[in-house]
Amino acid sequence: MTAIATSRETLTRTHTLPRTHWRDVVMLGAGVAVLALSMLAGLFIGPAGISPVAIVEDLASHIPLLGIHSHMSAIDSTIVWQLRLPRVVLGALVGGVLAICGAAYQGIFRNPLADPYLLGVAAGAGLGATIAIVFAIDITFLGIHALPLLAFVGAVLAVVLAYGIGRSVGAGRSSSTLILGGVAVAALLTAFQTFLQQQHAQELQQVYNWILGTVATAGWSQVLTMLPYAIVAIGVLLIHGRLLDVIGLGDDSARALGVRTTHVRVAVIIAVTIGTAAAVAVSGLIGFVGLIIPHVVRLVGVRSYRMLLPLAMLFGASFLVLCDLVARTVLAPSELPIGVVTAVIGAPCFALVLRTSKVSE
Repeated sequence: MTAIATSRETLTRTHTLPRTHWRDVVMLGAGVAVLALSMLAGLFIGPAGISPVAIVEDLASHIPLLGIHSHMSAIDSTIVWQLRLPRVVLGALVGGVLAICGAAYQGIFRNPLADPYLLGVAAGAGLGATIAIVFAIDITFLGIHALPLLAFVGAVLAVVLAYGIGRSVGAGRSSSTLILGGVAVAALLTAFQTFLQQQHAQELQQVYNWILGTVATAGWSQVLTMLPYAIVAIGVLLIHGRLLDVIGLGDDSARALGVRTTHVRVAVIIAVTIGTAAAVAVSGLIGFVGLIIPHVVRLVGVRSYRMLLPLAMLFGASFLVLCDLVARTVLAPSELPIGVVTAVIGAPCFALVLRTSKVSE
């Protein structure tokens, strides 16, 4: 017991864990403010030309005890509450989940290039969606239609297969074996997806529309479908924030400090899989959010995962809401796929982040 205590004291002195500073709290407040402003911008801007004052008044009229009465017409109120608001809320949910999942994967695998699709989620979801489209599967389960349902199932099965391969060659302890398992599974499932697309060329446009991502058809049903999965994933990841800081010291050091690294890794992988699969199922494949947002947050000096995870979630939500705003206004009345916008903005920003920051391997 004395030897263990001495070892822990030595590790604590040698490896200083990141601590929460007052500026992190300020950043958290800034993240909430930016998200609120982004969501308001998403509500205010649109082809209907509804007055922002009227929108704020209508929103306030639904708050009990304020006693504010809305003068907005029934048509405009329907546009705000049934078209714009669910789209903005879904964009924030998807962006927040992808960003916090990307940050968690970068921590658990100690890989700055990790994103939520690392273990084959994108390939599995893409194959599931392609199967639903090319075979015109018309089934529902608990009110969920075939495309999001098969995309979710495909994403989960891909990660299960990747983890199984990783465990079979590295006892589940090595991050590199899990990543390589994900690469192998992604390659295999992408090959199947490409074959199906080649054999059913007439459905290619539908497949590509889904792959490029969109929240244009968002309704409250999609929001309610994703919400429970998002809550579970975000809750689990936030709880593990401190443990991710410890794992950042290395698996051996973390075990000496009493952290069960394998259990933590499995819990994080399960949470990321649930959250990412749900996001992909309702919005398609949207890239760069989970990769670049955590790096942007680190660029302003945030190091502790206790703060990095919630900040990445807030700024990821804001980023995707603003990207969707660009997607539906830059070529109005037509819309760009939101995945195109995130790539156009995200790729140069990521290159800039890499140039101006020191990313350790």
